[in-house]
Amino acid sequence: MRIVVTGKEGQIARSIAALGPRMGVEIVTVGRPELDLAAPGSVMPALAAVRPDAIVSAAAYTMVDKAETERDLAFAINGIGAGAVAEAAARLGVPLLHLSTDYVFDGRKPAPYVETDPAQPICIYGASKLDGERRAAAAASDLAIFRTAWVYSPYGVNFLKTMLRLGETRDKLVVVADQQGCPTSAEDIAGALILAARRMVEDRDGRYRGIFHLTGAGEASWAEFAREIFSAAETCGHSPVEVIPITSDQYPSPVTRPANSRLSGEKLTHIYGIALPDWRTSTRKVVDTLLGWKRTQPRSAHSGERQ
Repeated sequence: MRIVVTGKEGQIARSIAALGPRMGVEIVTVGRPELDLAAPGSVMPALAAVRPDAIVSAAAYTMVDKAETERDLAFAINGIGAGAVAEAAARLGVPLLHLSTDYVFDGRKPAPYVETDPAQPICIYGASKLDGERRAAAAASDLAIFRTAWVYSPYGVNFLKTMLRLGETRDKLVVVADQQGCPTSAEDIAGALILAARRMVEDRDGRYRGIFHLTGAGEASWAEFAREIFSAAETCGHSPVEVIPITSDQYPSPVTRPANSRLSGEKLTHIYGIALPDWRTSTRKVVDTLLGWKRTQPRSAHSGERQ
């Protein structure tokens, strides 16, 4: 089976490319200049040329803060561009797995969000991703939308890598403690998407289509996430770093972020039999990878599939 992934440099695209061969799947990543979501006319020729059995729509505009001043570009890529990928998947007659975000919600719900909760984004990035969801759903019926959150990996720029970098020169850091979410490893996402793509190709059952939430098990605040990162680094021989909790109001940002970004993964487990590992386990795995540390205890798999 050949899975084609839009984007070459993103955390999820690179994780899928690294993991695919180990799971017996051919992975082809397609990105700029051949495929440019800001130039929708490039999408169909680029995807048709690589003859996919399934497409993972992972490429996106992900600069949450800059989106507030680059609204048109964010909507061009995350909305119109995502729609063009869905149109191409429909024309090629292949399943589409579209990546979305917790930022489609306003964060006011006191419990984890489920797939049927109304989407009400409070920032441009979230609104652009919701536009992409809607355009994808309008263009393709052989579609599964996977919303994820707080993604980290050894690749690119992300919160975990930023904490490790800052911890190299500081012994104290202030971190927001009043936003809750589900830290999620890109490698875990990659494993789940490969399993889901295989299922969609092999089984036309409509229950494998629709919206699903795909996040690490458990929940944390950004401050709790940071503490776990530094705890893992400390066991690798790094100096301790104290995390000082602050409120969102105390952290300058051009964007209002959801206070509650927790997503329930029960539907994914029920339908696909997939449950991602606890975020603490995966966090330590990524820290180990970045710091070159080998632990003696067995490590968790990137995703579990219930038989």
